[in-house]
Parts: sequence; structure tokens; C-alpha cells
Amino acid sequence: MPKKGGSGLLDTLAQRFAAHPERHRGVEWETVRARLDANAGALKVLQAMEDTGGEPDVTAVDRKSGRITFTDCAAESPSGRRSLCYDRAALDARKEAKPKSSALEVAAKIGIRVLTETEYRALQTLGAFDLKTSSWILTPPEIRRLGGALFCDRRYDQVFTYHNGAQSYYGARGFRGALDV
Repeated sequence: MPKKGGSGLLDTLAQRFAAHPERHRGVEWETVRARLDANAGALKVLQAMEDTGGEPDVTAVDRKSGRITFTDCAAESPSGRRSLCYDRAALDARKEAKPKSSALEVAAKIGIRVLTETEYRALQTLGAFDLKTSSWILTPPEIRRLGGALFCDRRYDQVFTYHNGAQSYYGARGFRGALDV
């Protein structure tokens, strides 16, 4: 576990960056470090991602704006963000056996966004994730209005998108997030 914030986290991020060049081809760590140095608030968010088991790494760089995207790259859905229903409305709808929170609330508290289906599928091109777990994804409003929510996983070397009641929660389902710096 890295030291809170500062050089411990930066060392962890640099080591992960170096260990997985396939996630950010053509990007230099110095570019990432300069972006982080210019945005101290990002380190607090990245520390929270790390503390909840996300193992954030650089997965995209916007060449025009310089924006760098960090995404949860833990092999399985982050362990500190599991057993959550989808959102506050789903949590409020549960009459008993309520989980401690919801994916959208935890994401907001950390300061990250829940991955969309497109982002989740793009992440899966960089490695094999969620082979034993699943992750809530941002659900379109028309599905959510009807009480549902979407999640994804990878099985049989394929990425699957499924639906469930938004109030459901499972020990092996969490969510993956992203942060733009």
C-alpha cells in the first residue's frame, strides 16, 4: 500500500505506468507527471481510487488538450467498491438488507465517473478485466427510469453487457471509474 498522497502514490503510479506500456502507447511518464504536478487535487482522487483497490493507470491521452485519463485497471472490480446497488434511488427503494451505499454515490464521493459501456469495452482492449467479478456501468436514463441498471464482465474471452434491477447488489459486483486530469 502506498503512502497517502505524495511520493508514495507517485511512485506506485510510475511503477504501474512502466509495467503496462500497452495501456498508453507513445506516452511518456514525464508528461503524466507534469500534468499531475499541475493538478494537486488529482492526487487526492487517485489516492482514493488506489485505496479502494482500483489500481488506476493511464489509459488515454487527448493529444489536442493534453487531458490524461486514469482508469481503474485492477484485474477484478475494485475490492473496496463492491456490494453496492446502482444509485441512491435504488438504495432508498430497498426495504431490507440494504447495502452500505451505491455505485454512483461512491463514485461522486471519490471524484470519479462510472465508466460507460463504450469506455468499459475500450478498457477491455487493453487487458482482460473482470474475469471473476462484474462492474456496474453508467446506465442510460430510459433503462434506469424502468428500474434497471447495466453491468459488464468478461467471460469466455468476450465482453458481455447485462441488466439487473438497480437495487440489486452482489459481493462480486462493483464499479470501475475514471478520472480526467
